[in-house]
Amino acid sequence: MSITRLTSKLSTPRKADARLVLPFESRNRSRLRAELPGGEAVGVMLERGQMLRGGDQLLAEDGRVIEIVAADEIVSVVRSAEGSSLLRAAYHLGNRHVPLQIGADWLRYLHDHVLDDMVIGLGFEVRVERAPFEPEAGAYSNASAAQGHAHAHDAHGHHHDH
Repeated sequence: MSITRLTSKLSTPRKADARLVLPFESRNRSRLRAELPGGEAVGVMLERGQMLRGGDQLLAEDGRVIEIVAADEIVSVVRSAEGSSLLRAAYHLGNRHVPLQIGADWLRYLHDHVLDDMVIGLGFEVRVERAPFEPEAGAYSNASAAQGHAHAHDAHGHHHDH
C-alpha cells in the first residue's frame, strides 16, 4: 500500500482537497503516519521542529492540499475575570513545563488530575471539557521545547524530576 507524502506547509492559503484531524501530540511531531477521513494513508514529513496548527495546509506530493484540523481533546480549563490572578496559575503551570493555551480570561492544558489538584489548591475552579488544544509555541519557538525540553535545566536555577 502506498502512502501519500505531505512534505511542506503552504504559506498562502488555497482550497483544501481534504482535511486531516489530529490531536496536539501528533501536531507536535514533524514526522507521523495518519489517515484521511476516507482511510487513505498519509505520511507527514516536515522539517524538524515544526508544530502544526489548526488551519495549516500541507502540500501532498501529488499536488493536493490537505488542511490540518485540531482535534477535540479532553482539556482542563481555568477561568478568571482577574488577569493578575490567572497569571499566578499560568506561572505555576509554566514552572512545570506544561504546554498551555492562553485566552483572554482562561487557561487550557491537556487534562491531568495532578495538575488540576494543584490549580484547585491555588484557589481556582477547573472544568474538564472537550475542545481543540492549541498551546503557545513558547520562547523556544519550536515543538521540541513543549515536549522534549530543548534547553538546559541548569540554566533556569531549579530542580525537578521528570
